[in-house]
Amino acid sequence: MLRLALRTLRFRKGAFLATFLAMTFGAVIVLACGGLMETGIRSEVPAQRLAGVPIVVTAGQSYQLPKENPDDPEEDVMSGVLAERVRLDTDLLSSVDSVPGVANAVGDVTFPTEVAGAPVEAHGWAAAPPDLRTGEAPGRGEVVLAGDHRVGDEVEVVVHGRAETFTVSGIVDGGMYFADPDARRLAGHPDTVDAFALRTEPGADVGQVAAAVDEALRGSGAVVRTGDERGVAEFPEAVAGGENLIVLAGVFGGLSISVALFVVATTLGLSIQQRARELALLRAIGTTPGQLRRMVLGEAVVTSLFATAFGVLLGVLFGQWLFDRLADAGVVPREMVFHLGWIPMIVAVGSALLITLAAAWVAGRRAARARPTEALVEAGIQRRWLSPVRLILALLSFGGGIALFVVTIAVMTGPIAASTAGPAVLLWAIGLALIGPGITRVMLAVFRGPVRAVTGVGGYLATLNARTRTVRMAAVVTPIMLVTGVSTANIYLQTTTVEVANEAYAESLRADLVLRSATGGLPTDLVEDVRAVPGVAAASEFASTTAYVAAPYDDSQTEEGWPVQGVSADGAGETTSVALTEGSLADLRGDTIALPVDHAAELGRGIGDEITMTMGDGAEVDVRIVGLYPAREGFATLLMPADLVAEHTTSGLPAQILVRTADGASTDAVSSALAGLAPGVAVAGRDALTSDYAEQQELGALINYLMAGMIIAYTAISMVNTLVMSTSARRREFGLQRLTGSTRAQVLRMMGVEALMLAVIGVVLGTVVTAATVMPFTIVTDGSLLPSGPLWIYLSIVGATTVLTLGATLLTTWLSLRPRPAEAAVAPA
Repeated sequence: MLRLALRTLRFRKGAFLATFLAMTFGAVIVLACGGLMETGIRSEVPAQRLAGVPIVVTAGQSYQLPKENPDDPEEDVMSGVLAERVRLDTDLLSSVDSVPGVANAVGDVTFPTEVAGAPVEAHGWAAAPPDLRTGEAPGRGEVVLAGDHRVGDEVEVVVHGRAETFTVSGIVDGGMYFADPDARRLAGHPDTVDAFALRTEPGADVGQVAAAVDEALRGSGAVVRTGDERGVAEFPEAVAGGENLIVLAGVFGGLSISVALFVVATTLGLSIQQRARELALLRAIGTTPGQLRRMVLGEAVVTSLFATAFGVLLGVLFGQWLFDRLADAGVVPREMVFHLGWIPMIVAVGSALLITLAAAWVAGRRAARARPTEALVEAGIQRRWLSPVRLILALLSFGGGIALFVVTIAVMTGPIAASTAGPAVLLWAIGLALIGPGITRVMLAVFRGPVRAVTGVGGYLATLNARTRTVRMAAVVTPIMLVTGVSTANIYLQTTTVEVANEAYAESLRADLVLRSATGGLPTDLVEDVRAVPGVAAASEFASTTAYVAAPYDDSQTEEGWPVQGVSADGAGETTSVALTEGSLADLRGDTIALPVDHAAELGRGIGDEITMTMGDGAEVDVRIVGLYPAREGFATLLMPADLVAEHTTSGLPAQILVRTADGASTDAVSSALAGLAPGVAVAGRDALTSDYAEQQELGALINYLMAGMIIAYTAISMVNTLVMSTSARRREFGLQRLTGSTRAQVLRMMGVEALMLAVIGVVLGTVVTAATVMPFTIVTDGSLLPSGPLWIYLSIVGATTVLTLGATLLTTWLSLRPRPAEAAVAPA
């Protein structure tokens, strides 16, 4: 049977090509997502500055969230990534230095500086001294750097808003290096270092020494790294980047597999429908249902093998391209290495084969079960489409969509409500696709009169054809609906998320000006100088991080933790719009905190009670609740004193100072006065703050646009694929029409009207899918039934879908009309 199917392949090249493309692009997307997940799991960043150091020790950046029942060993433990750099105590150096095989252990620090207005990353010298172009290693008060300098020159280096002068002792090709005592002082944390650089004795086995060091540091939280793992010491953001990749790949990979199953099933189903006469004849001459099923499954598997082999080649290239775009967007450091090994390939090939088998089984089941005589009658015009299985699956899909609708409104809050969107889109789309023939029949009946009245003979022929080809037309409507629904829902979810986040940020901000530094922080006493400037009504230090509630148990806490804002007790009330219902912002001093009302209620705590926070650097702090305030759902932020938050950040200093100008004071004059308070400090207006925040939100949205865009492109390709396959299969019909007197122009007009009807039905159903997906999200986030975002997005999607539908249909029709009518009339269907 398989040999027979393959021998007749030349008569149905279009169907084979359409199925091949659907499988190929599905494998490409799944493989690319698999590569991203493997890259995230490995998180390999080759060492650069520390490449000559065989062993590097860093502090652990992971954090295990507290369990509800600490004594229950079976309870799942969630873990997150600490937002700030966790450092090592210098007292641990003696434990490492005494390990057999270790020649010496040196602490390494890295910190931002500014020279001649340009940011430069600075390091200590001893950990990994670079090759000198000229000069010698730096001593106290000296620096080695790159650029147009000479040995003996004096340069002014700005660190944390303060300027110091150093003598150039040497020139290198890149970076800046200080003597270690100066480096630790300038970094701002002399008792801790970023990492230990360990050199081994000649002939020592690096693996054995690393194991011994790991044993010596047991219980300290330190992580011993060798090979490509050493790069994490230089690029600690790779840890969070790897976690982001795993989440992105998991979410979009799962969605891609679901979409691929839908697309391949639709394509194969349409292919089987077009071969109904062939399959009916095979049944009539004695082919058993089992033989027919094996034939359909066999040729689908053969097609899938070729498609996945080609898809694997393209998937490697596409995966690398996608990773590069994510690196450009800042999701992962550029230095991270993209990996796509045999495991993602097996997953991609295996999922493609399983998808193909499932789709082929569904597509061939009805043809195999039908009686031979009924199959021959049904082959010409397919009328029956609703079966008990189809109805049950449709009800289950709609039930799942309704459940997600209710859960989103009743349970979800803020932007996390978008997490139900992916499954909801597919559930609504699958449900509508399963009952698509019935909906298509109803909508065609509604359009019949107006279409005939407006389009004349072409419309009459189009509606007549549509009336007798409802089931096959429904198969074409499905990908149009999917393109419209997936595109519109994903884009408007992102635009709404960005708009709501920007609104929430703008509402919380009352400052007119902001001071910030390119060197990672501002001097702790600068805020007092700012308050003394004429025209300044209030000023507040600002520092931000992510922290976790360590005690009591917080059941609403996720792996991402809670965003924390550090503000000054003097000035916070005037620079932020937080309005406390209990307590006072003036009490935010020392180890204190202000919580959202709902969060405090969940913790069972109130004013005067204590909770334990795990800060961004992993340190635990007991804080007393001094204020409660109502927070916007989904944007809850914990408020703490700026000096307490800054102490547990990477820079150790406040990142900004928010300034509120006095009534009647000139903002420009105040800005000019503030600009000269400290070197390397820039002053910006309120618009700069909101635009910076908006850019961060747009960057996050861009990542989702990029990942969702590949799925949208896949569904668009499948839509064109299906349209071409459906139209090319009607060559015989076009030939017979021309033999009975229809001209090429009339056939083209007929197909143009059909394409417009298909586009309208698909767009309407896609809009229904979008509404059912987006509406609960918008209700939860901003209380509106309509999403935030320009109308032209929807109009562009509708226009692009319509153009693609018309273009694919008319071009294929024109090509099908090129043979002579008599030849086309006897051509294989």
